[in-house]
Amino acid sequence: MMQIQIEKFSGPLDLLLKIVEQEDLDITQISLAKIADEYLRYLEKPGHIDPEDMADFLLVAAKLLVIKSRALLPNLAPEEEQEISELEAQLRMYKEFVEAAKKIQAIIGQKKFMFAREFNRKIILPDTNFFSPPKKMSRDDLRMVFDDLLARLKPAAQALEESRMERKIRIEDKIAAIQEIFLGRMRASFRELLAGADSKTEIIVCFLAILEMTKQKFVTVEQGNLFEDIIIHRNELFNQV
Repeated sequence: MMQIQIEKFSGPLDLLLKIVEQEDLDITQISLAKIADEYLRYLEKPGHIDPEDMADFLLVAAKLLVIKSRALLPNLAPEEEQEISELEAQLRMYKEFVEAAKKIQAIIGQKKFMFAREFNRKIILPDTNFFSPPKKMSRDDLRMVFDDLLARLKPAAQALEESRMERKIRIEDKIAAIQEIFLGRMRASFRELLAGADSKTEIIVCFLAILEMTKQKFVTVEQGNLFEDIIIHRNELFNQV
C-alpha cells in the first residue's frame, strides 16, 4: 500500500482508513484532494503502475469519500442515503473480489489446481461396509483370498418354472375340422364346435374360423338372445369350402 504525507497524517493509506473508522482522526480535517494528488504523483514514477495497487487505492479512497460525505452532510435525504448505502455495498463486494483475486493469484503461483475434501468415512459412508486392507497386503494376496471365496460359494439351485408349449393351430385346419362336423348335418352350435378345445388359443382360432366361413357365405350364424349359444347353419356354398 502506498505511503502518503499530508498535514494530519503520514503513513500507509489503509492505516489512515482504519484510524478514521475508529474515529481517532476527524475525517473533515483530511483533504481527499491532496490524497488524490499524492497518488497521481505516485503513478508518475517509473514502474509503479500496478493494477492491484490501483484497485486498493480506489477501494480505500472511496470508503474515505463515503465517510466524509456522511460527516459533512449528516442530514441526507432518503434518496441520497440510499445511494451511499448502495455505494458501501458495492465497495464491500469489490473488496471481496480483490481478496479473491489475490488468493487465485497465489494458487496459480503454487501451480496447485486441484483440491479435495479430506475423507471422512462417517460422513460419506455412514451405512456402508468399508474395505481397508492392511498396508502389507499385495495384489497376489487379494487374489488368493478371492479365489478361496469363490471356491466356497455354491451355486443356488433354482427351480425352473414349469410351462407348457401350446399346440400350433391354424385357421385352415380348424375350418377343415368344422367341415367334418357338418358332414351329414345342416346346423351345429358353437359349444359343440368347442367340445374338443383344450386351450384359449383353440377357442379363439375356432371363432375366427367361423367368422371366415361366414364372410365367404359358407355358413350363417344366429343368436336368439344375448349370452345364448350361437347356432351355425350351413349354406349352399358350404361344399365349396
